[in-house]
Amino acid sequence: MQFVKKDILDMASLSVEEISLILDTADRMKEISERPVKKVPTLRGRTIVLFFYEASTRTRTSFDIAAKRLSADSISISASTSSMVKGETLIDTARNIEAMNADVIVMRHSSSGAPHMLAKRLKASVINAGDGTHAHPSQALLDMMTVRENKGTLRDLRIAIIGDISHSRVARSDIAGFTKMGADVVLAGPPTMIPRGIETLGVSVVHNIDNAIHGADVIMMLRIQKERQKGFLFSTEREYARVFGLSKERLRKHAKDDVLIMHPGPVNRGVEISPDVADGPYSVILDQVTNGVAVRMALLYLVSGGVRNASSD
Repeated sequence: MQFVKKDILDMASLSVEEISLILDTADRMKEISERPVKKVPTLRGRTIVLFFYEASTRTRTSFDIAAKRLSADSISISASTSSMVKGETLIDTARNIEAMNADVIVMRHSSSGAPHMLAKRLKASVINAGDGTHAHPSQALLDMMTVRENKGTLRDLRIAIIGDISHSRVARSDIAGFTKMGADVVLAGPPTMIPRGIETLGVSVVHNIDNAIHGADVIMMLRIQKERQKGFLFSTEREYARVFGLSKERLRKHAKDDVLIMHPGPVNRGVEISPDVADGPYSVILDQVTNGVAVRMALLYLVSGGVRNASSD
């Protein structure tokens, strides 16, 4: 199939076929990062602008590396060093970037829907690198790539997502992606961190972590997003770790022998996950980071109009 989308904004707008194409393309891109010389001329002459209104380590760095490995020119801009601090609007900033003939704008913003607004107004491709609590499509895609690598499929798997669901754009994108690809998703966390009516997205909800991880093929732990919370939604971090933290003992008692442990990062060790689990034999957290580069290479390649048949030589 051909990939015809100009923008990558969320998982809901991607079809099963498009997701499969992205993952297949990422599989091929991953080999580039394993070469002695980690660079191909595929996007030579293209300009990728990384516009991050919020702080980021993994997403920003992996998009930058992805662009460079495809030989594109990559430029980073943050809100604090742009003319937005002088009162320039987001739209005017983006239009000025486009006027410099940027081909792709990778954007992270604290306001949900900001990348969608720009995508409607710009000719350049827009890739959503996380907007508010709404969506983080590239994270969901790298999560799916990691699971598919280890399990061979996404269909009929039980995916447990545990933690601060209400404030997590990763959770929303993972829910949309995994359910679309035929997985069964169960959510767990404090009632104060589970949105009302989220079951309408095709997931089940439990408030006991032991019930959530029982029989799970994948356990995705999420951090508490204090920066997005407007009130106290739990008592103490110690209490949260006791009730909802993933420990080695809890894993031993309730999880499957071949379970995958995942986390989108940053990890708050000793809160949502213990260090011996984060670094343990079931953890594929660093594999997620590795696959993040491959997925973002695939996204830049596909929206830039590369040869879009991932199965061709």
